[in-house]
Order: sequence, then structure tokens, then C-alpha cells
Amino acid sequence: MRCHEVDYEILGDDLQLVEVELDPGETVIAEAGAMNYMEDGIEFEAKMGDGSAPSQGFFGKLLAVGKRAITGESIFVTHFTNHGSGKSRVAFAAPYPGKILALDLSQLGEEILCEKDAFLCAALGTEVGIAFTQRFGAGIFGGEGFILQRLRGDGLAFVHAGGTVVRRELRNSRLRVDTGCLVAFTSGIDYSIERAGNLKSMLFGGEGIFLATLRGTGTVWLQSLPFSRLADRILANAPSVGGSDRGEGSVLGGLSDIFER
Repeated sequence: MRCHEVDYEILGDDLQLVEVELDPGETVIAEAGAMNYMEDGIEFEAKMGDGSAPSQGFFGKLLAVGKRAITGESIFVTHFTNHGSGKSRVAFAAPYPGKILALDLSQLGEEILCEKDAFLCAALGTEVGIAFTQRFGAGIFGGEGFILQRLRGDGLAFVHAGGTVVRRELRNSRLRVDTGCLVAFTSGIDYSIERAGNLKSMLFGGEGIFLATLRGTGTVWLQSLPFSRLADRILANAPSVGGSDRGEGSVLGGLSDIFER
């Protein structure tokens, strides 16, 4: 199935959203809960499947749902269709600070692999599946986990990355990165996990015990602020729930003062 040809505009700087313009009859698919707003004429429906294989039977759809459940995503994909007589727009917001990448799959070998939480939305006809890393070590120690998302098609797909995005082109070369900083890469790249230096560097270097190693020829997208790193910093600086942090300036202390008044 050929993907629908949609137009788009990315709005914002660090808290971005993508506004997709649909002609009458065109559809865009998105993760559940990603929609920000939509204009008249657009209607949405949650479906079991991405719609890339309309003739797929019940068991095929059930298998696709099972794959999405493995990745921790919602078992439903929301389809937004323009049923009006003119162009209408629907917008999808990024879940945390970062950048939205518009990827034309027709120019990227019609397939990319990305971290399981990166996918935001795509033109109808894009297949949203899963891919198991070829090496067991990557699944055990890689920040992307054993399972990656695979996007296939010949249209536009939108993924989200945290912080600043860096695009690197590999030409039969090797790139080593922090496991959590990898966003996506084309299918010509081999992904594996390797030890980060000697024992002293692994324990005291602060860069983790393992690094992701990318080899081959293709395109790699990296993010400067993985959500896991952002969450760790927030938790490290958040006041504890115990009574010891009820002092002046703490969140719990402020709430306590309010209720005591």
C-alpha cells in the first residue's frame, strides 16, 4: 500500500508540535494521546493496527497488536481522516522537550529503526512494527532495549528526540555512542553493544559500563537529552516524601504551610 502524501509544518522550538495538513480522504496515524488539536472535517477512530495492510485478517491484526504490546505501546493506533470537502489540519505534540524529525522514508530505503518510544505519527500506509536486535548483548545492556520499532513505507513519518538532534552519515565506518542517546538509524547499520574501556573506566568514568556501537553505511540520528537521563535528574533533585524535607523552600513544606493556615 502506498502511503498518503501529506503536507506538514513543525511549530515551536524546544516544545514542538507537528501540524499535518490533510486533503479530503487523506489519513494520518498516530500514537494514542499524541493529538493536540484538529480542525473541522477531521474525525478520528482508534483501530487495532496501522492500516498498512487493509486486507489483513483478524489473526494478522491480533499478531500486530501483540507486537505493540511487547513494546509497551497502546494496542490501538488512532487514525485521523479528513472527511470534509477542503483541506484541514491536525496537530500532534511532542511528549517532552526536544525536536520532532520529519523522515521521508522513500529517501531512506523505505525503512528505519528507532527507539520504541520515538514514533509520533505517520502518513497512512506506514507500517509500524518491531525489530529484535540481532545480538543478545544489545538487548540486555542497550539503552534501547532488546526491541526497537521498525517503520516501513514510502511516505512521511515523524519521530521525537530529546534535546538537540544530531544527524551523522556513516560511510563504512564506526560510531560509538551512549546507549540512551540513539534515536534512529537506517537499515544498513549494524547495532551492537561493547564494553566501555577498561575496568576502571567502566566503574568510575561516569559514561556507563557499555556503549552502543554502530557500523556500516547509512544515517544515524542522535539525541542530546534522553528522557531517562532527564527523569533521573528530576528524581535526584526532587524532595523526598519523608518528613525530613518539610523545611522552608521545599514542596512539601510549602503545602504544609498552606493547609496549616
